[in-house]
Amino acid sequence: MNKKAIQKKRMMRYFIEATHQIIEKEGIDYVTIRKVSDLAGYNSATLYNYFENLDHLIFFASIKYLKDYALNLPRFIEGTKNSMEQYLEIWKCFCYYSFQKPKIYYALFFDKHHNLTQNIIKEYYEIFSDELDEHFKNILPMFLKQDIYDRNMIILEPCASEGFIKKEDLKEINEMTILLYQSILLKVINTQEKLSLDHMVQKALKYIQQIIQSHKII
Repeated sequence: MNKKAIQKKRMMRYFIEATHQIIEKEGIDYVTIRKVSDLAGYNSATLYNYFENLDHLIFFASIKYLKDYALNLPRFIEGTKNSMEQYLEIWKCFCYYSFQKPKIYYALFFDKHHNLTQNIIKEYYEIFSDELDEHFKNILPMFLKQDIYDRNMIILEPCASEGFIKKEDLKEINEMTILLYQSILLKVINTQEKLSLDHMVQKALKYIQQIIQSHKII
């Protein structure tokens, strides 16, 4: 790696770490270019040499939160007997962690940069290679698919192969499930009342199961 590339990664790391600190202390809504620049020790003009805008920077900083989900996923799917049980447990795990950080997960999977997820995740872990352990390296390819629709299709297709649902229904099931998840995630973000995490996870799982049940091969 040449000196210019090393310098770029170092600078990006300063700004991403500063953004993460603000998210942890104040919340994602309170991240500003000025705060990040001040905390990183550089001016705003320098930040724009490495990131398109604030949303782009926040997207990078949000990737860190995928790791909790990924590292706990094996615990959820342990003991599952078939692809359908595994599919539902993966969704249970995903809902559990995403509903705790709804704005971050919405930014990751639905904001205007979500179609760049593949490249940004790769670049993030080139900058923060110290965060990669062996287990996460094995799971990482799942996150390098183009978008959340592709990722869900990967875990849904075995359910058709094992005869739980028809192959021709995969696209419809996939789209209905993602739209459902997105709407519940938005409800968690926008609600004024404090929602029970377990209640929202169970509600999401109930509706996902209903989608599957309506297409299930009898």
